[in-house]
Amino acid sequence: MILETERLMLREMKQTDFQDLAEILQNPKVMYAYEHDFSDNDVQVWLDRQIDRYKKYGFGLWAVVLKDTGEMIGQAGLTMQPYKNTQVLEIGYLLKEKFWHCGYAREAAMGCKKYAFENLNRDKVYSIIKADNIASMKVAESIGMSKEDEFITQYYNGDMLHFLYSVHK
Repeated sequence: MILETERLMLREMKQTDFQDLAEILQNPKVMYAYEHDFSDNDVQVWLDRQIDRYKKYGFGLWAVVLKDTGEMIGQAGLTMQPYKNTQVLEIGYLLKEKFWHCGYAREAAMGCKKYAFENLNRDKVYSIIKADNIASMKVAESIGMSKEDEFITQYYNGDMLHFLYSVHK
């Protein structure tokens, strides 16, 4: 286990999490911000990328697991992401659709923020959010983040406006 909140445990993902991860990444409603349909191969590449991040950085996107049931309900964590000419430590979160609007994304994001400040000794963390992703903006704001910048970045289907949110320790 990497971190624990009131209702959640976050742990490294492993190969046996493939189906739960696919349920997230292959749901168009969950992944609308990416504007990309994820194949089984794409899911495997995503999972392998997290495992590589754990080895390289000691963190990545982690499995979000309900303490009560042990069910993986999403992924949340910390990743190094490109922003302009640098890299920023980003808090990211994606939940299975049936677990939306329960406060889990906020709880996981708050745990990740605390982990970045206390365990990684960072002074600032970020979230990069597509300009029309109101739900993610609300999560970011609920953990004390505010919009710092607007920029264009490339995703699967071309250029998209994104907002850079951040919060200081």
